[in-house]
Amino acid sequence: MINTALIPWLDPETIIGGAGPWALLVVCGIIFAETGLLVGFLLPGDTLLVISGLLSHPLEGSPHGVFGISVWWVSLLIGLAAFVGGEVGYYIGHKAGPSIFERKESGLFSVKNVERTNAFFERFGALAVILARFVPVVRTFTPIAAGVGHMGKGKYTLYNLVGAVLWGFGLTMFGYGIGFIPPVADFVKSYIDLILLAAVGGTAFITLWHYLRERSKAKKAERAGEDVITDETEAEHLVLDPEVFERGPEDQR
Repeated sequence: MINTALIPWLDPETIIGGAGPWALLVVCGIIFAETGLLVGFLLPGDTLLVISGLLSHPLEGSPHGVFGISVWWVSLLIGLAAFVGGEVGYYIGHKAGPSIFERKESGLFSVKNVERTNAFFERFGALAVILARFVPVVRTFTPIAAGVGHMGKGKYTLYNLVGAVLWGFGLTMFGYGIGFIPPVADFVKSYIDLILLAAVGGTAFITLWHYLRERSKAKKAERAGEDVITDETEAEHLVLDPEVFERGPEDQR
């Protein structure tokens, strides 16, 4: 195993001994935020899930990898975080209503993201709740859009559960499965510290880059004299018709 003197705090033994289940708590928190909070679209969840699966392979000093518990528990807890996040997002949209869209364009909000999510619902109907899990940005705004549009709670929860299992649990197990490919397994064991650095640093960099890019677009539009504030009337137009949630992709018009 290669130890990086410049980043001793990323040494696996240090992480395993000091972080333990807290490392998993951080991962679950990120997944929850990406699917339950309006600002979560900044977070690269797909990559995090696969890496979490990879890091669940046995390492020197821990038979269950970085998190210290079985990959089954890791996957289940991540899937649960994704499910709860989706439920919270729906609740926020349901309670806030169209007013949640009444805001100024910024690095944390863009009406185009809402429109992109609405188009996803228009195309796939209720199945969008499941499919959106695999589409960055859209998966963050889908629960909100479903809640604002008053999609049937029972139906939403069922689809949210299926999506959380396929995405949260599924991608984590997929990452774990990749670890059984000899070249990949050898690489993980030898460069675990660099993988952790890439995961932590990469997540921070992508989040910051995404935020600054969206903020720059909003500022540029404002300087150009464009309407960058979504008012009450415009917010109402962003609400999906309830019948959209009742049809499948074969019924798109």
